[in-house]
Amino acid sequence: MTTITDLYPSRGAAEVTVPRQDPVVWGAPDTPGPISSLDLQSYERDGFLAIEELITGDEVAVYRQELERLVNDPAIREDERSIVEPKSKEIRSVFEVHKISEVFAKLVRDERVVGRARQILGSDVYVHQSRINVKPGFGASGFYWHSDFETWHAEDGLPNMRTVSVSIALTENYDTNGGLMIMPGSHRTFLGCAGATPTDNYKKSLQMQDAGTPSDEALTKMASEYGIKLFTGKAGSATWFDCNCMHGSGDNITPFPRSNVFIVFNSVENAAVEPFAAPVRRPTFIGSRDFTPVR
Repeated sequence: MTTITDLYPSRGAAEVTVPRQDPVVWGAPDTPGPISSLDLQSYERDGFLAIEELITGDEVAVYRQELERLVNDPAIREDERSIVEPKSKEIRSVFEVHKISEVFAKLVRDERVVGRARQILGSDVYVHQSRINVKPGFGASGFYWHSDFETWHAEDGLPNMRTVSVSIALTENYDTNGGLMIMPGSHRTFLGCAGATPTDNYKKSLQMQDAGTPSDEALTKMASEYGIKLFTGKAGSATWFDCNCMHGSGDNITPFPRSNVFIVFNSVENAAVEPFAAPVRRPTFIGSRDFTPVR
């Protein structure tokens, strides 16, 4: 049995920092694809790439209609793939939407989407996770600061930082309605969080992050070093970001909803193994074990 070295220890007795051991852009600089060489350089430097219009207004209308259909379907609400707000009991997220909905499955296969993932990761890719996030006005809670890779490594068993996410806005992102915030350049430092992972941690963490949460001291240091970028943009805009970016979002106390579709692509050469710092794997609708390349 092959032993896989843990390059990014986490969930121990103390918080640790480790320099990134992996490339940011895995593909060759001259690999053809939807991303220009200049934008690839920007992504490598900052850890993210914002696109003003990834999909058109007409397409946004189709995806918003499908989102509304899903969140208003009683069967979907009762499905374990739906996560509800702790207070309002409204749907917060629906996972594995590319398997639930053919509309979102087509979006995943769209070359504007998967082509960028292949270009960044330098290989065929599969969907590690997909979901729609619904952030209605008047009190929808945010997502606290975290690195996705810390969780995907610790709880899903992704060995390396060869994973990229895209958040596609289905409503306008204002600077007031709980938009995505990223610390530019933070993807080059891995922050291993303190504290063991509870069994079935996902049941709590998808509503309110606890295990895998950085300390105030670490976040203050990182924010002072890297700064914080807030993403705004029209419906149809998108943000691509590296799996190790420190990011989060605030509560939405405005009347204006903020909904998006979120797709995580992982390299087929970085398939999940056993969790590095959790007693059991998370369910496959959160961390896929189907490594079939997107075609």
